[in-house]
Amino acid sequence: MARLPVRLRGLATIAVAGLVLACSSIPGAVAQPSAFDAWLEGVKRDAAAAGISETTIETALAGLAPIERVLELDRKQPEFTRTFWAYLDRAVSARRIERGRRMLAKHRALLERVRGKYNVQPRYLVAFWGLESDFGRYTGGYSVIGALATLAYDERRGAFFRAQLIDALRILDQGHIALANMQGSWAGAMGQLQFMPSTFTSYAVDFDGDGRRDIWTDLPDVFASAAHYLSSIGWRGDEIWGREVRLPAGFDWELARLKMRKPIMEWRRLGVRRADGSELPRADISGAIVLPAGHKGPAFLIYGNFDKIMNWNRSLLYAIAIGHLSDRIAGRSPLLAARPAQEKPLSRAQVEEMQSLLVDLGFDPGAPDGVVGSKTRDALRAFQRQAKMAPDGYPTPELLAGLRQVATARSKTN
Repeated sequence: MARLPVRLRGLATIAVAGLVLACSSIPGAVAQPSAFDAWLEGVKRDAAAAGISETTIETALAGLAPIERVLELDRKQPEFTRTFWAYLDRAVSARRIERGRRMLAKHRALLERVRGKYNVQPRYLVAFWGLESDFGRYTGGYSVIGALATLAYDERRGAFFRAQLIDALRILDQGHIALANMQGSWAGAMGQLQFMPSTFTSYAVDFDGDGRRDIWTDLPDVFASAAHYLSSIGWRGDEIWGREVRLPAGFDWELARLKMRKPIMEWRRLGVRRADGSELPRADISGAIVLPAGHKGPAFLIYGNFDKIMNWNRSLLYAIAIGHLSDRIAGRSPLLAARPAQEKPLSRAQVEEMQSLLVDLGFDPGAPDGVVGSKTRDALRAFQRQAKMAPDGYPTPELLAGLRQVATARSKTN
């Protein structure tokens, strides 16, 4: 989703203690009358300095109090990591594929008009629409102003959300949406695209010329705003996102990195083929090999548009899901890679243990936090190389067992 550069994560302490339930216009809110109200006065001054009318400021911020549930969700971390196949099954379900095909056919004329202006293929717009809001079925049930005020008042990422709050007030002031209808996610992402307010102010468009940029209910504005965003960051209308591929025996797993770009003709020379075994196309384009489920799972050759999907949402699994959903909506085949009989996701505690073991063994995964990021993957690759394992950087229960074994053996020799 085109909302935050990274997923919100990590535990943080609530900045002001003693939250108590209070009467408020926001259900489930908790009040801190003196401190929060004083803080809100500063927001009002900032909004006025930004040119937002006093009427909008007073109306939108009246009766606000921090929403405890928003703070809980901000700090909530999943207990288990999501495996590739589990993620794909949910994101690219049979129901979503079928509904996406119906939506593509139903709105084809509008989508082609949008393509004519922004050069973004309709199937991708429908895929984003499907993953972000299930084709407009669910856009969030939180007051955007209330959620943003809560997160802006909290110290953890206060400056970012304070700026988002000012942008949200600007959107109201410009008349694009009524206050009562400005609903979104707990993090303030809005509408059928789940745009953050700053993304809205930069990229939302009034495609049907009714004087409002409406990403909540107006499909011309929904599709055109998504296309405007993608085209503005460099989307190529004459390229696909990527494709599933088959890797040759003896493939160098060190080459399977998101930033390891090579011309497609070089991948051909190295023996990479389409998933069905046929030759890769002869094209003047570069790509990278990614292994979202490790070297035993499917492999993908991804191109420049894949990077643009990741600009929208910095998740590798999300980007593959958008690409694959767009393919399935267009009538293309399911993935050909064999599915494992069962997948065992690692818990956050197991990932944290894995990171601690890497530290103890002299590798650097960053601070153990239970989240698999790029530093953790690099550290895993380094350990795998040392242990003569396929260095794919993919965390598995088997890899954790190997780390434990090496750590135990080393402790006995010290």
